[in-house]
This record gives sequence, structure tokens and C-alpha cells, in this order.
Amino acid sequence: MMFDFSDQVILVTGAAGNLGSVVANRFDRAGARLALFDRNPDHLEEVIGALSMSSDHLLDGSVDLTDPDSVEKAVKQVVEHYGRIDVLVNTAGGYRAGTPVHETSLELWDFMLNLNARTAFITCRAVVPFMIRAGSGAIINIGARPGLKGVANAAAYGASKSALIRLTESLSAELKSQGINVNCILPGTIDTKENRISMPDANHDRWVKPEAIADVILFLSSEAARAIHGASIPVYGAS
Repeated sequence: MMFDFSDQVILVTGAAGNLGSVVANRFDRAGARLALFDRNPDHLEEVIGALSMSSDHLLDGSVDLTDPDSVEKAVKQVVEHYGRIDVLVNTAGGYRAGTPVHETSLELWDFMLNLNARTAFITCRAVVPFMIRAGSGAIINIGARPGLKGVANAAAYGASKSALIRLTESLSAELKSQGINVNCILPGTIDTKENRISMPDANHDRWVKPEAIADVILFLSSEAARAIHGASIPVYGAS
């Protein structure tokens, strides 16, 4: 699947993560100029490798995505450097679960809502005004299947992803008439080293590869997805 993002500016949050790094490399191969946000500069450079050496890309590995001041400063630097942001991909997020609601700590609840919903809210809020000014753009958030229906022992995670889906839908309703597409994808279990270690007896062949998710993200970022607004697209693999 080939896409051409030549001269487009793509902002990826969580760029040092398993999914974020694959997404960054896919956009690079499609000709994009990248702005890559993460919270650990050394880890970001280590993970993305050769991308860190390219003058076409801007790395900021010290962005606290839960802090609006940190995000707004970083986003303004991207716009000052490139002049615009064409696509925002929010891959930052995480998973914690394993306890029923009555045994779930307030700290875990807040951590999940902050990591999966607050980060996307803050980043979208900082980027959207520049897209409105340009009259175009695409935003892709990463939801999850438990965001559609709650499951046992994962209330905090499910609630955080449900909030992200509702955020996506609200943004889409506000922005689709201004040339901006906002959608999210719902990955199944992603085939990563960490997930294989934590679930050694699972059928890993049925999990979804990060590369397959990246293909869907590039599609939603492209002109081919111009008529798709506010969608939550399942990318479950064979699971």
C-alpha cells in the first residue's frame, strides 16, 4: 500500500513507542516531514534510529503530553519550523488493568484517564487552531475495543478509551465543515515483544501487527479518506 505525503508535516505523539516508531517510519518512507514528540529524548533517538539524523524531521523528546504548557510550546515550535501541521497522530497511550472496580485505586484511574484521554485532548486543543487557519488537516487517535464496551477488571482503561472515542466524535462534529477529518482506530491486541512476554500462551498469529495499524493510519491521513469523519475503525487482526 503506497501513499505520497511529500512535503506534508506529520506530528506523531508517543513516537518512541512500539506503534509510534512504526508510524513514523512509514510516514518517512511516504515522503513526509515529521515532528516526533516523546518524553525521553535519548530513548526517542535510539528507537527511531536513522530518522533522528535527517534534517527533514524535528524531534522533541522532552514533551510532557499531560502538561498543556509543554505541549503548546512544542506545537508552536513545530509551526514556526515548518509553517503548518497537516496531520496529527496521537499514538501516546498505555494499558493497565487486572483489578475489579472496587479494588482499583484512584491513582490507577487517574493515570489511565491522563495517559489515554488527557494527552490527546491537550494535543488536539493545541494543534486544531493551526489546522482551522489552514482550512485542512487530519487527526487520528488510537482508541481500543474496550472503549466500546466495558469488560471485567479493566474499567479504568475502558473508560479512558471511551473518553477518547467521544473526544474524536466531538472534534469531528466541530471540524468536518472546516476541511478537517478526525477519526480514531480501535486496535486489537498489538503484536509487540512486551505483549508476547506478558501473554506467552496466546495465539500471537492472530494479533495485529503494528505495520498493519500504520497502514490504516496512513489511509486515514490521506486524501482517500476525505469523506470519513468521526469514525471508530476496528483493526483487530484475526482476533
